[in-house]
Amino acid sequence: MKEESKVVTSNFKHTPVLAKELLEAISKLPNVLLEKGMMVDATIGAGEHAALVLKSFPSFNIIGLDQDPNAIETASKRLLSFESRVKLISSNFADFIPQEKVACVFADLGVSSPQIDHANRGFSFRFNGPIDMRMNPSKGMTAKELIEQLDEKSLADLIYKYGEEKFSRRIARKIKNDLLMKGPYEGTTELAYAIGGCYPNKLRYGRIHPATKTFQALRIAINNEIEALEKLLKTAPNWLLPGGIFGVISFHSLEDRLVKHSFTKDDRLRRLTKKPIIASENEKNINPRSRSAKFRIAIKK
Repeated sequence: MKEESKVVTSNFKHTPVLAKELLEAISKLPNVLLEKGMMVDATIGAGEHAALVLKSFPSFNIIGLDQDPNAIETASKRLLSFESRVKLISSNFADFIPQEKVACVFADLGVSSPQIDHANRGFSFRFNGPIDMRMNPSKGMTAKELIEQLDEKSLADLIYKYGEEKFSRRIARKIKNDLLMKGPYEGTTELAYAIGGCYPNKLRYGRIHPATKTFQALRIAINNEIEALEKLLKTAPNWLLPGGIFGVISFHSLEDRLVKHSFTKDDRLRRLTKKPIIASENEKNINPRSRSAKFRIAIKK
């Protein structure tokens, strides 16, 4: 069957961030790596970045990883037309060991639009749903279980560490008092409302919802995101062929600092971006979720 570049549509829709910049970075690979090259897409998601790469570079193959089974299912349908050029693996990138050296390792660390927009995943307070937040909904502790298990100080420390939330102690106190007096929260909107009440009146109605940083912190903790990223930054350079590239798109300062530090200090790598690539004003207008994206790229020496 002749390969088609048309991408199969799905309810799992996600607009890829900084896609043009990724394609530009790959285009600068040495010809020997572009010809029949291999890319590890460490966060395949709906397959949007992968589809563009496969279409733009006909000799490229992709290994796609994701711990979310819904993402793997969707990516398999979306990338069906590329046939044998794609291999999908249901795995956290921290647990992956490649069988051969590759030309490119890419990771988009953002939560996908479907994960945010589907209430039953519990990532967002825009739609009421269970306080879950697990990337793999069949594995591990939920965010609801976490906030019930932690004592007030530990919860406050977690919210401050992973959310950089200056009202973390006030928020933790409110959550634990509510659990003691009222019992568990019924869903994400109730939890978000409680968090919002911890903010001074003049700060409750800004561009960023008061619950954003706390929800971020809980999600990071539940999914061990920082530990997984640290492992990826340590191991991925070993997956690369000389001249291969390692690109990471991050969405908050904790991640970006880790990537920047790793790319600067790792003797196996040379930075291609001393300052992170950010979305153009046009992309920010079209895709608001790109506003906080930072793309850093390094090359294997």
